[in-house]
Amino acid sequence: MTIEPINKKEKLFPTYSGNNDSLLTLLNKTSEILCKWFSEADNLGPLPVDINFECSLPDEFGISSDILFSEIENLIYSSFNPVHPGSLAHLDPPPLVISILGDLIAAGLNNNLLAHELSPSISLLEEGICKWFSKKIGFKDSAGGIAASGGTLSNLNALVAARNYSGLASDPNAVFLTSEDAHSSFIKCTQIMGLEKNNLIKVKTDNNGCMDMIDLKKTIEKCTSEGKRIFSIVATVGTTVRGAIDPIKNISEICKERNIWLHIDGSIGGIFAITKLQIKGINNFNSANSLTINPQKILGITKTSSILLMSNMEVLKNTFATGLPYVSSENNYLNRGELGIQGSRPAEIIKLWLGLRFLGMKGIEDVLSSSIERREFLENNLNSEKYEICSGPLHLISFIPKGMKKHESDKWTLNKRNTLLNNNIMVSRPIFKNRYYLRAVLGNYNTSKLHIKELLKLLD
Repeated sequence: MTIEPINKKEKLFPTYSGNNDSLLTLLNKTSEILCKWFSEADNLGPLPVDINFECSLPDEFGISSDILFSEIENLIYSSFNPVHPGSLAHLDPPPLVISILGDLIAAGLNNNLLAHELSPSISLLEEGICKWFSKKIGFKDSAGGIAASGGTLSNLNALVAARNYSGLASDPNAVFLTSEDAHSSFIKCTQIMGLEKNNLIKVKTDNNGCMDMIDLKKTIEKCTSEGKRIFSIVATVGTTVRGAIDPIKNISEICKERNIWLHIDGSIGGIFAITKLQIKGINNFNSANSLTINPQKILGITKTSSILLMSNMEVLKNTFATGLPYVSSENNYLNRGELGIQGSRPAEIIKLWLGLRFLGMKGIEDVLSSSIERREFLENNLNSEKYEICSGPLHLISFIPKGMKKHESDKWTLNKRNTLLNNNIMVSRPIFKNRYYLRAVLGNYNTSKLHIKELLKLLD
C-alpha cells in the first residue's frame, strides 16, 4: 500500500536520490514566517498577538502544506516572544541565531544518541564538548558528561548516581540536603527517586540568600543523631529569585571531610565558571563530584540544552549501564544511552556545539558580562530607600517596596506587572519569603539601558 499526500507534488519524506527541492521550499517558507515574526517583535510585544489559540487536530486524510502554513503562522503569532527587549520575566533569552540552525540539523539528521552506531559523529561530538567543559572548570581526565533535556533531568541523573555511589540506593533513611532557596525541581527529584518528602532536608539561608554554614553543620549533626545517611549535599549557583550563590569552598570542605557527594546545581550560574569573568562565589567548581550547567538560560542556546558534568564518568556507567542487547557495540565506543536516565535522545548537543564555536570564549564572555551590566544598571538606579532589593552577583534581581505585608505585596506586584505589560515590558511575580516580589532577569541581549530606564519610569 502506497501512502499518498493530498498534493501529489509534496513528498512525505526526504528522497534518497534526486533533489529535495520540495523540502527546501518548505524550509524557506517556514524561515520567512519565523523571521517576519522576529522582525515585528518590537511592535507586537513579548506576549502573544492572539491569546485564543486553538489546537487543530488531525483529520482522516491529512491536509496540504498550504493549509498547514496558515496554521503554523497562527501558532507562531500566538506564542511568547523572547526576542522582544521587554522580555525580562524568565530565564528564557532570545535564541542564538546559529543555534537555531542546530535544531534544524538535529531534526534533519534524526540521529539517536542512544547508541554510537545510531549517532556516530554526534556521540563523539557530545563526548568532546562535555570533556571541554570539564577541562574548563578544572576537572581531571577521568571527567566527562552527558547532555539532557533540561536541568531537572541533569540534577536527577546526578542524584541517582550519588545515591548509587554511596551504597544507599535502597536505604529509606538516605537523605540529601539543599538550601531552602534551591530550585523546586528537587522536590520532583525526591518523588521520582521513591523518597519521602522528609528525605529532602532544607538548610537555612543567610541574609544574602546563600546556604548558612552554621545551620548546615547543625543539620548534618542532627541527621547523624537520627540515623539518617546523607548521600549528597546540593549547592546552588544562582537561586531563581535573586541569583544567590552558595559558598562552594566551605561546602566542599565539609563534604570532603565527611565523604559526602557534592553536587552543584549551576543551571543558572554554572556557565560563568568556564570564563575568566570575576564573579563573586564562582570558584572551586572542581571540588564537586557533579555539576549541572544550562547554557540555554543565558547564552541563548535553543531549548533544550543542559549538561551534567561528572568528575568521574565511571560513576555514571556503573549507575545506568544495563547493556543494549538489540544494538551492536563497538569496543572503542561507549553507547551514550548507558550514561543516564534517557535512552533515545535527539542530537541537541549540535545546538550547543554550534553556539560555542560561533561565539568563541570572547563572545561567550561578552554575552555573560553584558547581562551582569544590565542587572547592575537596574539595581543602581532602583531607589534603595524605597525598595527592598534582593539580588546577587548574577543577572537576576527581585524587589518590592519596603515594609509591605503579603496581601499588600500581592496587590502592588499585580498592579505593577499589569502596568508594565501594557507597555510591553514583561517581568515575573514570584512569591519569596511569604511575599510577592517583582523579578527581572537581565539575560536578554536585546535589552538596552533605554528599555531599563523605561521600566524604572513605569515603576515610579
